[in-house]
Amino acid sequence: MDFKYYVFYKPYNVLTQFTKEREDHNTLSDYLNVEKDVYPVGRLDKDSEGLLLLTNDKSINDKLLNPIKKHKRSYFVQVENEVSENAIDALIKGVDIKLEKGSYRTKPCSVKKLSKPPVLPERNPPIRVRQNIPTSWALIELTEGKNRQVRKMFASVGFPVLRLVRTQIEDLKLNKLDPGKYYTLGAEELCKLLKIELINSPKIKKNTSSVRKSDFTKSETKKPSESKPIKGSYLSYRGKSRKK
Repeated sequence: MDFKYYVFYKPYNVLTQFTKEREDHNTLSDYLNVEKDVYPVGRLDKDSEGLLLLTNDKSINDKLLNPIKKHKRSYFVQVENEVSENAIDALIKGVDIKLEKGSYRTKPCSVKKLSKPPVLPERNPPIRVRQNIPTSWALIELTEGKNRQVRKMFASVGFPVLRLVRTQIEDLKLNKLDPGKYYTLGAEELCKLLKIELINSPKIKKNTSSVRKSDFTKSETKKPSESKPIKGSYLSYRGKSRKK
């Protein structure tokens, strides 16, 4: 089987699914032109942004998402007010958060307060900033991924999250992607970056792509043509429709 691996920058206000349950929902199908059997590995909340891996290789799910594997995920977090050192220390040691089945104590993790905002694309729309109330940024690295865990962790120490961007899974990074764009990797390189066992799959030529919503009308279904990468760039354009 010809496995495909896509690294996508999920924008804010986009559901991590291809099916539109309502016409006004923004989904992956608005941005990605991929094979019908390709699906996301894990999720990002609608109001979270950043790195999302998609593939038709089902073995990746267990290799990457099984909590026993303890794969590191990195997030930039913008919070209301200046996050305190006491809060950082508490997050590092573990805090109690509420899950569907009751209270959960988070595992020890790495948290650092940033002295200045990270270099990120602007969010659309921008966050709502309250007058005379500062914001601050932190970098958190986890090896677990409970439902809305990062938001709940910071809320538990008194600092509501304003913006959350996943930038890295192990050594797999967004690189210079803009929101709504993606690039592809071969199996060997992907496994090396994710620090997982090599998948027995054909090597796939590295390619990159972005999507323009205006390429096709809703009634059109076209198979995108392969285009040579532009010199000096890792992005090339593809259509909106998902491959059949």
